[in-house]
Amino acid sequence: MKQKINWDALGITASLACAIHCAILPLVLTSLPIFGINIIDNFSFEVIMIFLAFCIGAYSLYHGWKKHHHRTQPIIMFTVGILLLLAKQIWHQYQFYFLVPAVLLIITAHITNYRSCRVHNHAHEDDCDH
Repeated sequence: MKQKINWDALGITASLACAIHCAILPLVLTSLPIFGINIIDNFSFEVIMIFLAFCIGAYSLYHGWKKHHHRTQPIIMFTVGILLLLAKQIWHQYQFYFLVPAVLLIITAHITNYRSCRVHNHAHEDDCDH
């Protein structure tokens, strides 16, 4: 039996991990620099997390659009969310104004994609990964 990966669930998890990193980690792990570990406000780590969220999300949403529902709404929400994450990196002093809507849009895009994939018409069963 072929093991299938739920890319939407993985995308939601990556988005939540990013939100936890950005919102809670600075409050809980402020002592990490004492030990030489700095993932708080670490530009490289932030870029890697955004890139990871983009790769997983883009694959998941493209797959859902191409093989299942052909709806652009999840792709648009995801794109705006990723752009807000990038804006957070550019205008760092406003990061919390960009972060919350970015994460909400990305998670909502994955949920919408997931639900749309589950309810679409299976008239094209031959190319469907269900």
